[in-house]
Amino acid sequence: MKWSRSFALGALALAGAATASAASSRYDFSGETLGAEPRAFVAVVGVWRIDPDGANKALAVDGTKWSEGQPSAGLADRARAVYGERYAEFLDNVKTYSYFPIAIAKDIQDFHDGEITVRFKGIRGRIDQGAGILFNVKPNGDYLAMRANCLENNLVLWKVIQGKRSSVKWVRNTPTPSGQWHDLKLEVHGRDLKGYLDGKLYLEHTLSEPVSGKIGLWSKADSYVLFDDYTVVTSNQ
Repeated sequence: MKWSRSFALGALALAGAATASAASSRYDFSGETLGAEPRAFVAVVGVWRIDPDGANKALAVDGTKWSEGQPSAGLADRARAVYGERYAEFLDNVKTYSYFPIAIAKDIQDFHDGEITVRFKGIRGRIDQGAGILFNVKPNGDYLAMRANCLENNLVLWKVIQGKRSSVKWVRNTPTPSGQWHDLKLEVHGRDLKGYLDGKLYLEHTLSEPVSGKIGLWSKADSYVLFDDYTVVTSNQ
């Protein structure tokens, strides 16, 4: 996959086939190991691994065992990898939302202005086929997520505060058929958010305070979903 000139400027090699400059990072998972956890993301809750998609490789979330309600093995070490010595508070709260698989990007320390895009494909899931962009992740485990769902055909902005999830904004009638790749994009400018699905603007919302925190991927329940081309462009560096 070739980069545009703006992406190529000042590029660095990141784990997990990420390419980055001072303003952008992209993860395509092509250099990852099939069956292994991703190197560029911390699988905090749920089962995340590299799976095949034809001749390609993608990051899969496998929710087939979600009913056990278990965070990832070695959760304390994973929390420490995300927040260092401040991991205890994060660990206390993350256990309460084991219903929602999350994976956090290791190398993005504080995203607060720019855009995040990802491609996803819903494969299986009788209850859910949820694919979301995780952002505004705080040291205590609070976060925001914007997600699409191939079974519900809607786009939703969620917030999780002290382990309790509530909706911020719903947008219905967003066609998202299973078995096809889709593009999800979140734009953040201060407190203002915009959400796009397959290039179409569906969601706009203004938060009570600016975004600032870690980012990653989100899913739900029994979803088996593939993710690829996770791209972060920051306008604040």
